[in-house]
Amino acid sequence: MRCPFCGHDEDRVIDSRSTEEGTAIRRRRECLKCLGRFTSYERVESHPLVVIKKDGRREPFDRQKVLSGILKACQKRRISTQEIERIVSEIEKALSDRMRREVESSEIGELVMERLQALDQVAYVRFASVYRRFEDASDFVKEVKGLAVGDQETDPRDLQDLSVKMARRNEGSKAKNEAV
Repeated sequence: MRCPFCGHDEDRVIDSRSTEEGTAIRRRRECLKCLGRFTSYERVESHPLVVIKKDGRREPFDRQKVLSGILKACQKRRISTQEIERIVSEIEKALSDRMRREVESSEIGELVMERLQALDQVAYVRFASVYRRFEDASDFVKEVKGLAVGDQETDPRDLQDLSVKMARRNEGSKAKNEAV
């Protein structure tokens, strides 16, 4: 491996360990010329996953997009970054385990919603409202009513507060549209 500091070709491995997900090996290396230390990762080469969008376009799977969507849904919720990273890794693994090179974006959305519903119902409803493109407050209320309110993890008042806020926001945007 070429040293990133001096460009020398020879180094020695100081430490090797598997990453948390077990999908790569992390190696600490030391250059034999300048003694600079650097890290390299060894991963199994896989076929890139292609996402088929709703309009038929195809683009490479982007883990960062999934992470970003989940982070937005979990904003201001008591959900750790490690938990969110774990969910994204689970989704990525589930997709690669299907042994298909192409996956529809709807499959990814459903996997995200499954995991968010089990993790936090408010985050689930936030994600669902964007993913399912709720048109008005009634769509939102239907989704909230569909959730099991008896869940011990989520305070039903959180869902009620969220429902009221979304209804008010929707009414405000309708009033603005009518004024224009």
